[in-house]
Order: sequence, then structure tokens, then C-alpha cells
Amino acid sequence: MIIQLISNGIIAGCIYALIATGFTVIYRTVKFFHFAHGIIYVTGAYIAYTFFILLQINPFISFILSIALAALLGIVIDRFVYSLLRKHKTSNLVFLLASFGVFIFLQNLIQIIFGAQILTLGTGPIKEGHHLWGAVITNNQILIIVSSLVLFIICWLFIQKTKFGKAIRAVADDPTGARIVGINSEKIIMIAFAVGSALAGAAGILISLDTNIEPAIGFNAILKGIIASIIGGIGSIPGALLGGLFLGLVENLGIWKIQAGWKDAIAFGILIIFLLFRPSGIMGFKSEKEKI
Repeated sequence: MIIQLISNGIIAGCIYALIATGFTVIYRTVKFFHFAHGIIYVTGAYIAYTFFILLQINPFISFILSIALAALLGIVIDRFVYSLLRKHKTSNLVFLLASFGVFIFLQNLIQIIFGAQILTLGTGPIKEGHHLWGAVITNNQILIIVSSLVLFIICWLFIQKTKFGKAIRAVADDPTGARIVGINSEKIIMIAFAVGSALAGAAGILISLDTNIEPAIGFNAILKGIIASIIGGIGSIPGALLGGLFLGLVENLGIWKIQAGWKDAIAFGILIIFLLFRPSGIMGFKSEKEKI
């Protein structure tokens, strides 16, 4: 039983880590909580459903196109909503309310287009999973773990080694200094939204391989992503990975002796404990000073 719970925790943690990593890249660049990140997670799943199930396009091509369109959606949200607010130098509260507005608008739009019914990307007969050390893990769950780790490594290499990644770090650390040395902060913010949104879309696609999808799944996803980010220390990509895995494991081990309905309560309990006793996160970094 405990091995199965650990396996489930790692799978959930990989999804949380992807959401948290994308959220971290955007947050450290624009310095506000982008709650619409959760609806991009949902949109990625529904776009994949459209390509793969409705249009019968090759699964690999469908998923690549879906991730690309999720990145594009993030750019569109930034250009048509947040960019205008930045020009007027509005407060973070206004950005927060705007992000909620975008979230609600897109969630309702998805519900109008696809309906409120539960959908799935699963096709064909259900196959028995692989037995590993007493746990059962399916091919889709293996794909979730491997794909999440690959995407995380790609993101980390992009941020640490590429020209655009270094520019994102520069804008995150010192926007004024970045502008002085000739970095176009608006262009870099757009790239950050593309990268972060691509990760959210990928998370939505991957989880839809293992569970059903519906318009309302985004809110819980972004809350778990934010909690994972805070646990890991907001601003740290390795922290987002560890925070996501830690949250997934503790949630699933926590329901060993209690009902599964207490998962969310466990997540928020962990958040409160970390805020009270370890505000710098499990990576040991202070939120506002940590570099991505």
C-alpha cells in the first residue's frame, strides 16, 4: 500500500512541479500572482482533446501543437491584458483581479464550446499496469513522470544557459538595470509568459492522459502549483520541482489513514506550516531575493 501511495505521490508531484515551474518563471519576471496560469493548464488539455480525439491527429503532433498554442495563449493574455496594465503602472491588486477575470472568462468560454461534461483523452481498451515493488503503474503514468522531468530539464537549461534565459533572470532581478543595458523588458516578459504557459499546457495534457478533464479543474491546479512554489521558495526552479514532489508525496501519504477528500486540507496545512516556520522554502532561499 505505501509503495503505491508513494508512486501516486510522485505522479501528482510531477504535475504540480510543472505547474509550479511555469508559475515561477512568470512570477519572478512580472512580480504578481498570475492566477490565469490555471486556465492555461485546462486549455492545454482541451486543445489536445480537440486535435487528438476530434480531429484524429497523430498524438505526438497533437501534443506538440497543444503546447505551442498554450504558449501562444499565455502571450495573448499578457499582450492584451497585462501589458496594458503595466503601461498604466497599476497596482498588483489590479493585476490579481485581472488575472481572476481572465481565468473566469476563459473557463466559461471553454464550457460554452465543449460543455460541462467530463471528457477523456483515453482511447482503446484499458491495459493492466506494470507491477513494480508492490505498486501498479501504467504506461501513461510512466509517460507523465518521464515527460515532466524532461520538460523540467529543458526549462532549467533554457533559463540557465541561453541568451533569452539570462535576459529573463536579468529582468527578474533588476528590471531597471536590465533596461539600462539595452534589454527589451516587454519582449522578455513575453518570452517568460510563453515558457511558463507552455509548461502549464504540458501539465494539463499529461494529467489528462491519466484522469478526466472538465472546465473546473484549473482552480485546484493553480492553487497546488502556488503552494508547491511557496514550499520550494518562490523564485527557484529547483525549488519548484522539489516543492511539487514534496506536496504530491505528503498529500498521498497523508490519506493513508484518512479519507481522500482531505487531500486539499493537507496541502493547505503544509502551506501554513511552511509560512510559519520556514518562509524561505525547502530550498532555503528568501522569496524576493532568490534568482531563477
